[in-house]
Amino acid sequence: MLTPSSAEALLAPLSEEEALLLAVSGGPDSVALMLLAARWSLRRAKRIEVATVDHGLRPGSDDEARQVADWAGALGFAHHLLRWEGAKPQTRIQERARDARYGLLGACAREIAPDCPIVTAHHADDQAETILFRLTRGSGVAGLAGMAQSSRLGGARLLRPLLGVAKARLAAVCHDAGHPFLLDPSNRNEAFARVRLRGLSETLSRQGLGASALLRLGARARRAEEALRFAAERAGEAALLQRDGERSVFDSAALRILPEEFLLRILAADIARRGLTAPRFERLERASAIVGARLRSGAAVRITLAGLAIRIDDRETTLTPAPPRGAVRAKAPPLEKHEEK
Repeated sequence: MLTPSSAEALLAPLSEEEALLLAVSGGPDSVALMLLAARWSLRRAKRIEVATVDHGLRPGSDDEARQVADWAGALGFAHHLLRWEGAKPQTRIQERARDARYGLLGACAREIAPDCPIVTAHHADDQAETILFRLTRGSGVAGLAGMAQSSRLGGARLLRPLLGVAKARLAAVCHDAGHPFLLDPSNRNEAFARVRLRGLSETLSRQGLGASALLRLGARARRAEEALRFAAERAGEAALLQRDGERSVFDSAALRILPEEFLLRILAADIARRGLTAPRFERLERASAIVGARLRSGAAVRITLAGLAIRIDDRETTLTPAPPRGAVRAKAPPLEKHEEK
């Protein structure tokens, strides 16, 4: 059971925000978030609104969204019903529905206030499930760290204040308040990988890979990720010779002695700084391996990665925007060329 004082502590990370958009689907987790926000001592000092996304993927979803609108209104919250319009994809439906959902929520949050965050009800069980899902896909340290309490997605700011709370405790908030909630039938559809993994939970727990072990793994990975990010940022700063406009020049000798993980992170940071679309992690890994090998061999090379042109010679490693496909390139000294796209 969540006591009033523990509920206040959970929402304390939101206290500096002037406006908040609660993402409420109608399930027990998000309804609990809405109930906690309704009782929050700082509620009257904030602009708190609620949004529900109707993906239009199954019959009755519109009625469910309207039900959430009624609940929000009864608690005194303004409600936004957001619809995913148009033809729906036939493949990767959960991934694309997620992208559409956060796109709609992000646009709604910006209408409320320029930097209004989206507050979600992701909880400890979601976190353990996310870590397991990423583990099965061979994720790196950053992926195994799980979801962050604060992050950005497509320009939208996401806050997850309930990550340390078990799902059962959130369901208890609804039961204690006598408040109904909805159950999404897709959570039992074994066509989805996460549902199949959920069905293995008892077997995995018997083998020592239950929720507590996964959360422990996530905490350790998060600690390692923070250390790697800290060290890689400083290594990149130390190796940087010049940055002007769209050109970044690094000392090849300084890069040569760095671990490949640092090279990967330096490349990723430069891609992000330019606002380019991040490549798939596997492509970034391959490119950083090539960069590391060429730095160690001293061989000159040009590589293209995610709109970034990387030119390496024995003295300098230069990163500039790649020319558009099909553009005529100025004559340059002959170099081995490796395209990584």
